Order: sequence, then C-alpha cells, then structure tokens
Amino acid sequence: MHSHDEIFSTLRDALVELFELEPSRIQAKANLYEDLEIDSIDAIDLIDHVRRKTGYKLEAEDFRNVRTVEDVVKALLHKQSSQASSQAA
Repeated sequence: MHSHDEIFSTLRDALVELFELEPSRIQAKANLYEDLEIDSIDAIDLIDHVRRKTGYKLEAEDFRNVRTVEDVVKALLHKQSSQASSQAA
C-alpha cells in the first residue's frame, strides 16, 4: 500500500517527467487544467503513467471528477483501498 505522501510524490514526478513542469508549481491545491495546463490528452498519459508506477488505474470517469493534484491523490487512495478491500474479501 502506498501512503498519501508516496502517491503525491509519484504524481509530482510524473507531472515533471511527462509535461516538463517545475516541481515548485505542483502543489496539492494546484488545478490540473488551469494552473498546470493539463488537457484531456495529457490526462490520459498521466493516468497511464501513474498506473505503471502504482498499479492503480483511474478510469476516465474517475478523472472527470478531479480538478486538483490533491483530488488525484485522493482518487488513487480510494482506488487503492477499494482494491485492498476486494482482495481481503
């Protein structure tokens, strides 16, 4: 299981690597679309990159509800806990 900080770090690293963003711009409250200028195609690349790093895949529907970096972290934490619950059952 990944912690909140580990997921945030993975996400920050992905945003830096994929989109050449300055790490200082990537804050929890940064809006993906307005502050970081991520578009829908970029979001697909980000989802795929994070899946490869964490093993958790956000669906397009999950990503429609996120606006900030923190929203993505929370969505991944939720996906992680959902998968852990289903494996324990």
